[in-house]
Amino acid sequence: MAKAISSEVGTGSREDNASRQQAGAPFRSDRSGQGSSEILRLEKVCKAYNVGQPNETEVLHDIDLELGHGEFLALMGPSGSGKSTLLNIVGLLDRPTSGRLLIKGQDTAALGDAEITHLRGHTIGFVFQYHLLISAFTARENVMMPMLVDRGFPNAEIEARANRLLAQIGLEKFADNLANNMSGGQQQRVAVARALAMNPDLVLADEPTGNLDTHSADAVFALMRQVNRDSGTSFLLVTHNIELARRCDRIIEVIDGRIRA
Repeated sequence: MAKAISSEVGTGSREDNASRQQAGAPFRSDRSGQGSSEILRLEKVCKAYNVGQPNETEVLHDIDLELGHGEFLALMGPSGSGKSTLLNIVGLLDRPTSGRLLIKGQDTAALGDAEITHLRGHTIGFVFQYHLLISAFTARENVMMPMLVDRGFPNAEIEARANRLLAQIGLEKFADNLANNMSGGQQQRVAVARALAMNPDLVLADEPTGNLDTHSADAVFALMRQVNRDSGTSFLLVTHNIELARRCDRIIEVIDGRIRA
Protein backbone atom coordinates (compact mmCIF):
# COMPACT_ATOMS: atom_id res chain seq x y z
CA MET A 1 0.00 0.00 0.00
CA ALA A 2 1.26 3.44 -0.88
CA LYS A 3 2.65 5.61 1.87
CA ALA A 4 0.74 8.67 2.98
CA ILE A 5 1.00 11.61 0.62
CA SER A 6 2.44 14.42 2.68
CA SER A 7 1.43 18.04 2.30
CA GLU A 8 4.73 18.62 0.48
CA VAL A 9 2.99 17.58 -2.73
CA GLY A 10 0.58 20.43 -2.27
CA THR A 11 1.85 23.43 -0.37
CA GLY A 12 5.38 22.71 0.79
CA SER A 13 7.29 24.68 3.36
CA ARG A 14 8.32 28.29 2.91
CA GLU A 15 11.96 27.19 2.79
CA ASP A 16 11.18 24.62 0.08
CA ASN A 17 9.35 27.26 -1.95
CA ALA A 18 12.31 29.63 -1.78
CA SER A 19 14.85 26.98 -2.71
CA ARG A 20 12.77 25.86 -5.67
CA GLN A 21 12.41 29.39 -6.95
CA GLN A 22 16.18 29.86 -6.69
CA ALA A 23 16.75 26.60 -8.56
CA GLY A 24 14.35 27.70 -11.29
CA ALA A 25 12.25 24.56 -10.71
CA PRO A 26 9.45 24.15 -13.26
CA PHE A 27 6.89 22.88 -10.78
CA ARG A 28 4.86 24.90 -8.34
CA SER A 29 4.30 24.04 -4.71
CA ASP A 30 1.32 26.17 -3.92
CA ARG A 31 -2.21 26.68 -5.19
CA SER A 32 -1.78 30.30 -6.20
CA GLY A 33 -4.35 31.93 -8.42
CA GLN A 34 -7.27 30.23 -6.70
CA GLY A 35 -9.38 33.30 -6.09
CA SER A 36 -12.17 31.50 -7.91
CA SER A 37 -13.80 28.49 -6.29
CA GLU A 38 -13.66 26.70 -9.67
CA ILE A 39 -10.77 25.09 -11.46
CA LEU A 40 -12.91 24.25 -14.48
CA ARG A 41 -16.06 25.59 -16.12
CA LEU A 42 -17.73 24.63 -19.40
CA GLU A 43 -20.57 26.77 -20.69
CA LYS A 44 -22.76 25.48 -23.55
CA VAL A 45 -19.83 23.61 -25.06
CA CYS A 46 -20.52 21.87 -28.37
CA LYS A 47 -18.17 19.82 -30.51
CA ALA A 48 -18.81 18.97 -34.13
CA TYR A 49 -16.68 17.29 -36.77
CA ASN A 50 -16.65 17.97 -40.52
CA VAL A 51 -18.26 21.34 -39.90
CA GLY A 52 -19.97 22.72 -43.00
CA GLN A 53 -19.77 19.38 -44.79
CA PRO A 54 -22.69 17.08 -45.68
CA ASN A 55 -21.44 14.61 -43.07
CA GLU A 56 -21.15 17.14 -40.23
CA THR A 57 -21.64 15.38 -36.91
CA GLU A 58 -22.13 17.02 -33.53
CA VAL A 59 -20.94 14.75 -30.71
CA LEU A 60 -21.25 17.13 -27.73
CA HIS A 61 -24.35 19.23 -27.17
CA ASP A 62 -24.53 22.27 -24.87
CA ILE A 63 -22.29 20.85 -22.14
CA ASP A 64 -22.43 22.78 -18.86
CA LEU A 65 -20.00 21.54 -16.23
CA GLU A 66 -18.22 22.96 -13.19
CA LEU A 67 -15.41 21.44 -11.14
CA GLY A 68 -14.37 23.09 -7.91
CA HIS A 69 -10.88 23.33 -6.44
CA GLY A 70 -10.20 20.15 -4.50
CA GLU A 71 -13.21 18.30 -5.94
CA PHE A 72 -13.04 14.65 -7.04
CA LEU A 73 -15.56 14.08 -9.83
CA ALA A 74 -16.47 10.81 -11.59
CA LEU A 75 -17.48 10.95 -15.25
CA MET A 76 -19.42 7.93 -16.49
CA GLY A 77 -21.25 6.93 -19.64
CA PRO A 78 -21.48 4.17 -22.24
CA SER A 79 -18.93 3.78 -25.03
CA GLY A 80 -19.52 6.33 -27.77
CA SER A 81 -21.31 8.75 -25.45
CA GLY A 82 -18.74 11.53 -25.92
CA LYS A 83 -16.63 11.06 -22.77
CA SER A 84 -13.33 10.92 -24.65
CA THR A 85 -14.19 13.97 -26.73
CA LEU A 86 -15.13 15.87 -23.58
CA LEU A 87 -11.92 14.83 -21.85
CA ASN A 88 -9.86 15.96 -24.86
CA ILE A 89 -11.49 19.38 -24.70
CA VAL A 90 -11.04 19.73 -20.94
CA GLY A 91 -7.42 18.60 -21.33
CA LEU A 92 -6.81 21.30 -23.95
CA LEU A 93 -6.00 18.67 -26.56
CA ASP A 94 -8.91 19.83 -28.73
CA ARG A 95 -11.02 22.96 -28.95
CA PRO A 96 -14.81 23.19 -28.76
CA THR A 97 -16.75 24.19 -31.86
CA SER A 98 -18.78 26.61 -29.75
CA GLY A 99 -19.28 27.53 -26.11
CA ARG A 100 -16.75 28.54 -23.47
CA LEU A 101 -14.07 26.58 -21.62
CA LEU A 102 -12.54 28.33 -18.62
CA ILE A 103 -9.55 27.00 -16.69
CA LYS A 104 -8.89 28.79 -13.39
CA GLY A 105 -11.20 31.53 -14.64
CA GLN A 106 -9.28 32.04 -17.88
CA ASP A 107 -11.25 31.80 -21.13
CA THR A 108 -9.19 29.44 -23.28
CA ALA A 109 -10.74 30.72 -26.50
CA ALA A 110 -8.55 33.82 -26.19
CA LEU A 111 -5.33 31.79 -26.02
CA GLY A 112 -3.01 30.90 -28.87
CA ASP A 113 -1.48 27.48 -29.36
CA ALA A 114 1.69 28.29 -27.40
CA GLU A 115 -0.36 29.66 -24.49
CA ILE A 116 -2.60 26.59 -24.55
CA THR A 117 0.45 24.33 -24.44
CA HIS A 118 1.88 26.23 -21.47
CA LEU A 119 -1.43 26.21 -19.59
CA ARG A 120 -1.88 22.49 -20.18
CA GLY A 121 1.67 21.66 -19.10
CA HIS A 122 1.50 23.66 -15.88
CA THR A 123 -2.12 23.17 -14.84
CA ILE A 124 -3.23 19.70 -15.96
CA GLY A 125 -1.84 16.24 -15.29
CA PHE A 126 -2.91 13.13 -17.19
CA VAL A 127 -3.31 9.50 -16.14
CA PHE A 128 -4.43 7.08 -18.85
CA GLN A 129 -5.90 3.58 -18.87
CA TYR A 130 -2.56 2.23 -20.03
CA HIS A 131 0.28 3.78 -18.07
CA LEU A 132 2.19 4.96 -21.20
CA LEU A 133 5.51 4.85 -19.37
CA ILE A 134 8.66 4.78 -21.50
CA SER A 135 9.80 1.18 -21.13
CA ALA A 136 13.50 1.96 -21.62
CA PHE A 137 13.42 4.53 -18.78
CA THR A 138 13.48 3.92 -15.05
CA ALA A 139 10.61 4.83 -12.76
CA ARG A 140 12.51 7.95 -11.69
CA GLU A 141 13.21 9.02 -15.27
CA ASN A 142 9.56 8.58 -16.23
CA VAL A 143 8.44 10.79 -13.34
CA MET A 144 11.04 13.39 -14.35
CA MET A 145 9.80 13.58 -17.97
CA PRO A 146 7.22 16.41 -17.63
CA MET A 147 9.77 18.55 -15.79
CA LEU A 148 12.44 17.79 -18.39
CA VAL A 149 10.07 18.74 -21.20
CA ASP A 150 9.38 22.03 -19.43
CA ARG A 151 13.01 22.85 -18.63
CA GLY A 152 14.87 21.09 -21.45
CA PHE A 153 17.62 19.78 -19.17
CA PRO A 154 17.87 17.86 -15.87
CA ASN A 155 19.09 19.25 -12.59
CA ALA A 156 19.36 18.06 -9.00
CA GLU A 157 16.06 19.62 -7.95
CA ILE A 158 14.12 17.83 -10.69
CA GLU A 159 15.63 14.50 -9.66
CA ALA A 160 14.93 15.23 -6.00
CA ARG A 161 11.31 16.06 -6.83
CA ALA A 162 10.93 12.73 -8.67
CA ASN A 163 12.49 10.87 -5.75
CA ARG A 164 10.10 12.53 -3.29
CA LEU A 165 7.08 11.61 -5.38
CA LEU A 166 8.22 7.99 -5.69
CA ALA A 167 8.76 7.83 -1.93
CA GLN A 168 5.32 9.25 -1.30
CA ILE A 169 3.63 6.59 -3.45
CA GLY A 170 5.64 3.88 -1.73
CA LEU A 171 7.94 3.03 -4.65
CA GLU A 172 11.25 4.59 -3.60
CA LYS A 173 12.89 1.15 -3.70
CA PHE A 174 11.87 0.83 -7.37
CA ALA A 175 13.23 4.20 -8.53
CA ASP A 176 15.94 2.58 -10.66
CA ASN A 177 13.73 -0.20 -12.04
CA LEU A 178 12.93 -0.05 -15.73
CA ALA A 179 9.23 0.53 -16.33
CA ASN A 180 8.73 -2.86 -17.96
CA ASN A 181 10.22 -4.59 -14.91
CA MET A 182 7.36 -3.47 -12.67
CA SER A 183 3.89 -4.87 -12.03
CA GLY A 184 0.83 -3.27 -13.61
CA GLY A 185 -0.19 -1.68 -10.34
CA GLN A 186 3.30 -0.30 -9.77
CA GLN A 187 3.43 1.08 -13.31
CA GLN A 188 0.12 2.88 -12.84
CA ARG A 189 1.27 4.36 -9.53
CA VAL A 190 4.37 5.68 -11.32
CA ALA A 191 2.01 7.17 -13.91
CA VAL A 192 0.13 8.95 -11.10
CA ALA A 193 3.44 10.31 -9.76
CA ARG A 194 4.33 11.51 -13.27
CA ALA A 195 0.97 13.29 -13.52
CA LEU A 196 1.81 15.10 -10.26
CA ALA A 197 5.33 16.09 -11.30
CA MET A 198 4.39 19.66 -12.25
CA ASN A 199 2.06 19.92 -9.23
CA PRO A 200 -1.02 20.50 -11.40
CA ASP A 201 -4.27 22.00 -10.17
CA LEU A 202 -6.25 19.38 -12.10
CA VAL A 203 -5.63 15.72 -12.92
CA LEU A 204 -7.59 14.03 -15.70
CA ALA A 205 -7.69 10.27 -15.18
CA ASP A 206 -9.09 8.30 -18.12
CA GLU A 207 -10.00 4.78 -16.93
CA PRO A 208 -6.80 4.62 -14.84
CA THR A 209 -7.83 1.33 -13.21
CA GLY A 210 -9.33 -0.30 -16.30
CA ASN A 211 -6.40 -2.66 -16.91
CA LEU A 212 -5.77 -3.58 -13.27
CA ASP A 213 -6.94 -6.36 -11.00
CA THR A 214 -9.32 -5.44 -8.19
CA HIS A 215 -6.62 -5.08 -5.51
CA SER A 216 -4.34 -2.92 -7.69
CA ALA A 217 -7.28 -0.83 -8.90
CA ASP A 218 -8.31 -0.11 -5.32
CA ALA A 219 -4.74 0.87 -4.39
CA VAL A 220 -4.40 3.26 -7.33
CA PHE A 221 -7.78 4.85 -6.63
CA ALA A 222 -6.93 5.22 -2.94
CA LEU A 223 -3.65 6.90 -3.91
CA MET A 224 -5.41 9.45 -6.13
CA ARG A 225 -8.03 10.11 -3.47
CA GLN A 226 -5.33 10.68 -0.87
CA VAL A 227 -3.49 13.12 -3.16
CA ASN A 228 -6.78 14.93 -3.67
CA ARG A 229 -7.43 15.24 0.06
CA ASP A 230 -3.87 16.10 1.11
CA SER A 231 -2.87 18.55 -1.61
CA GLY A 232 -6.20 19.94 -2.84
CA THR A 233 -5.62 18.74 -6.40
CA SER A 234 -8.88 18.42 -8.34
CA PHE A 235 -9.57 15.14 -10.16
CA LEU A 236 -11.83 14.31 -13.09
CA LEU A 237 -12.02 10.53 -13.23
CA VAL A 238 -13.51 8.70 -16.22
CA THR A 239 -14.57 5.22 -15.16
CA HIS A 240 -17.00 2.40 -15.89
CA ASN A 241 -16.58 1.12 -12.34
CA ILE A 242 -19.66 2.20 -10.40
CA GLU A 243 -18.12 1.16 -7.07
CA LEU A 244 -15.18 3.53 -7.59
CA ALA A 245 -17.49 6.25 -8.87
CA ARG A 246 -19.55 6.08 -5.69
CA ARG A 247 -16.41 6.88 -3.69
CA CYS A 248 -16.04 10.20 -5.55
CA ASP A 249 -17.56 13.50 -4.45
CA ARG A 250 -19.96 13.61 -7.38
CA ILE A 251 -20.98 11.52 -10.40
CA ILE A 252 -21.73 13.02 -13.81
CA GLU A 253 -23.06 10.93 -16.68
CA VAL A 254 -22.59 11.65 -20.38
CA ILE A 255 -25.39 10.17 -22.48
CA ASP A 256 -25.49 10.77 -26.24
CA GLY A 257 -23.25 13.78 -25.92
CA ARG A 258 -25.24 15.45 -23.15
CA ILE A 259 -24.59 15.81 -19.43
CA ARG A 260 -26.92 14.10 -17.02
CA ALA A 261 -26.09 14.74 -13.35
